Order: sequence, then structure tokens, then C-alpha cells
Amino acid sequence: MSYRGPNHLSNLEERIEAKRPELEEWFESKRLELDMPLYGSVDIRDAHWKVAVVDANQYPAGFNNLHDGDIGAHLRESIGDLRHIHIWPESHNRNPAYTENITSLQTILENEGYAVTKGVLEIKEGIPVSIQGAVPDLILLNNDLTEGPLPELGVQVSPPPQMGWYQRRKSSHFRAVQPYLNEVAEILEIDPWLLSTHWIVSEDKCLDKETCRTLLAAEVDDFITYLQEKYDEYGIEGKPTLFVKNDAGTYGLGILEITSGEELLSLSNRKMNRLTYGKGGTDAEDFLIQEGVPSALTWDSMVIEPVAYCANGRVGGWFYRANAKKGEMANLNSPSSVFLSPGEIQDYAIESRRNHWHMLVAEIAMLGMAAEIASIR
Repeated sequence: MSYRGPNHLSNLEERIEAKRPELEEWFESKRLELDMPLYGSVDIRDAHWKVAVVDANQYPAGFNNLHDGDIGAHLRESIGDLRHIHIWPESHNRNPAYTENITSLQTILENEGYAVTKGVLEIKEGIPVSIQGAVPDLILLNNDLTEGPLPELGVQVSPPPQMGWYQRRKSSHFRAVQPYLNEVAEILEIDPWLLSTHWIVSEDKCLDKETCRTLLAAEVDDFITYLQEKYDEYGIEGKPTLFVKNDAGTYGLGILEITSGEELLSLSNRKMNRLTYGKGGTDAEDFLIQEGVPSALTWDSMVIEPVAYCANGRVGGWFYRANAKKGEMANLNSPSSVFLSPGEIQDYAIESRRNHWHMLVAEIAMLGMAAEIASIR
């Protein structure tokens, strides 16, 4: 199936340029109202007719894929003049790419003049953590805490452990960011749907209960009807698709693609088991049902999607997730993906889109993440 529609984003680039001073003033005022996340990353899908952040990660794990940009300077703006930073990574992670991520993050911070140590530390009740007798100024979390919260460490910790997947929900981010998307859409005089992905949530193990699943299937059909009306409004060819994801984070695990409520009702045991399997073997109970956004961006016969790495609320680096085995609607986060730097993609149109629409939705997402953090403190 192919998704085609007018290239609204290219047609609107003059507008986003004309509105840039107003947008910059708007961002500045919103950032003053919030404590911006120390860091975060977002996955972006660009269909030409809309652009949207489809996932926002508080503990990014792909610093090894960054080869340029000013992420270090933005990290320094956020961290300030502290001396000793200790990176607290995922425990028992044997993925070589994750190890490279931690090493790259350490190098970025050391290049900014910080003394950096790393590793999971032994916690003793009532005693602040220390490394060889020295108490770090900051614990920098790079652990999504799927398995549960950290104990009290007696040291400043950032990002806040309360944003771990043991209690954070993907839907919380999309709920928090929507008011900001609406305001920017109003400034640009466009439909907010062109900057966002529509979604609903299934809670309380609904997929395990026949009556609940029947009601949810009807809601899914209403969702599809809404999207079809949007497709018709904007002259988009193709059939709307939804993705069912663990609302508590997946890293590509257990994602199901559906195009009707009937597909929920007829899930095989194998698909249900895949869907409910979460990171670390934890069972998924709540599900985000999210509008699928096709990627119209390609390079060297691969579908690609931009990933923005941010610090202190601003984009500081990019890479592209690319996959020759996946189609334009598919989830690209799989073992067959490769990662490309912006310098490897010599395409003016993609570069222009990155500097306009992709950066816009990424930095709006950081406002949403900041609002999330404020709500849990």
C-alpha cells in the first residue's frame, strides 16, 4: 500500500519562516515557565502532508549514533558548573550498541570539561552514593527504570527517576504536549493534526477481557473513521493504520499494526503474547493505540525517519534510522535498522525539512516532556 497526498509541509515552509520571530518568542516564554529536561530524544515521522513525534524518550540510548551537532553545549547549559558527573546506566545490558552509547555520552561530557564516572552503584541505606570515597555532584540517569524506582541516593539525580517506565506512560507525554501543539498550530494558522499523531488508550488489561475488547474494537473503528475523514479532507491516498504499543515503553517490542477493530477481536495467541511482552519480561497491561504516520523520506532505497537528540529543551544532534526491509508505514526500530548521520544524506529537501518542521516538533515535544516532569513533582 502506498500513501500519497499533497506536500503540505513544503508549501508551508515560507509560512514557518515568516512566523519564525513569533515562534522563537513563544518558545522562549514557554521555556521560562518550565524546568526543561536535561536531555531526551524523539522519533519523528514525516509524511510530506504531516509531521509528528511518535515517541519521546526521557533516557536516550543512542548517543553513539551522533557524529555532529552541539549536544554537548546544550548539556552544559542544563548541567551548569558542576564538576563530577556519574552516569547510571542500564543494569545487565549486554547490547554492544548500548555500551557504545554510554561511552559516547561520557566522551561528550568530558569534552565539556566534566569529570565523568559510570556504572551501577551499590546503595547503602542512609549513606549518599560515592565513587572511591568521592560523592558525585550529579547522578545522570541513563536507565529507564522499567523494573522499578531507585532508592534515595542522597545526591542530585537527573532526569528525575519518577519519569521511569515503572510509572510513566507514553500517553502522558502526548496528553501533556497537545496544548503546545495547538498553540503553535494557531500561530501557523494550520490544523493541529498536521503536527501531531492522534491516539487513544486501552487500560486495565482490556485486551484480556472479551467484553472490554469488543467495546475497544468499536472505538478503534470510530478512530479509523475519523482518520479516513482527515485523509479525504486533505486528499490523502491510502488506508489509515493504527499501532498498538505498550503504554509503558517498548523499545520496539510488542508493537502491533491494525487497520480495523475486527483485527483486535481476532488476535491469535501468538500475536497476543508478542503484544503483551515488555522489556525485561514484564507484562504489558495498558496500550497506546496510535495513528500510524507513513514516512515519505527515503535515502539509498531505504525508508528513513529522523531522530532528534535534545538537551535543555533544544535540539543538539540528529541521526536517521533507516531500514531497507521495511515499508513506509512500518515501525523501523528493529535489528535490521542502520543509522545514518545528516552528513551521509546529501538531500537539500530533507535538510530543509529537518531545519524547519522536524526541529519544530522536536522542541515542542521537549516542552511536553517538561510539563510531564512538572506534573510528577
